[in-house]
Amino acid sequence: MAHFLPISSAVRVRRAVLGTLLLGVTGVTLAACSSSTPSLYSLQPSVARAGGATGYGLTSTTVPTLVEVRKPTIPETLDRDRIVLDDSGYKLDVATTDAWSAPLSAQIPHVVVADLRQRLPGTTFFVQDDATASDPQAFVELVVTRFSREGAGGPAVLDMQVVVHRADSDTARVAQSLHLTAPAATGTEALVGALSTLLGQASDQIAAALRSLPPEPSSSTP
Repeated sequence: MAHFLPISSAVRVRRAVLGTLLLGVTGVTLAACSSSTPSLYSLQPSVARAGGATGYGLTSTTVPTLVEVRKPTIPETLDRDRIVLDDSGYKLDVATTDAWSAPLSAQIPHVVVADLRQRLPGTTFFVQDDATASDPQAFVELVVTRFSREGAGGPAVLDMQVVVHRADSDTARVAQSLHLTAPAATGTEALVGALSTLLGQASDQIAAALRSLPPEPSSSTP
């Protein structure tokens, strides 16, 4: 003989089953969300090498006193949320759980500015579009083409074009192609640290270029 639950009991059983299913789905969803939350990393200024930027070029009176570092040109393959681990081959190796705390196009110029302030303390540096009450005397332009590791377990690599010129003359300029490498241990944090070191080395070269600029033309009174 078949036995039937009272209607009220059947409703309670159905609600209990539905509640269990919903809790299970919610738990899976929360677990998926928590596992996809990335670890965030930021580039940091590096300490200037002893004598790295102080012995280059002309006397300090020729160095511009106010310099604008323009926002760099970076390919979209590099300027993304997730950190590019390796782009040395046909395949782009991008981190699945590690991301930049801010876009590279914003991080790189601010780190370079901080690095340059250490290397040329008598000069004021600022990033393009930052508030300033005066017009810059010189510009630093950057084009970053590589900013990652060279192969699995390889060194960190920075390929960058640098142009430094005075604001009053676009012809008197210093242009350089930089290819810099630094050892990088396994892991994203070690890679970010090595890339920060490479930006410091690039800043050594930029500081030297600023020192090598010709003196500002003196204004003559008719």
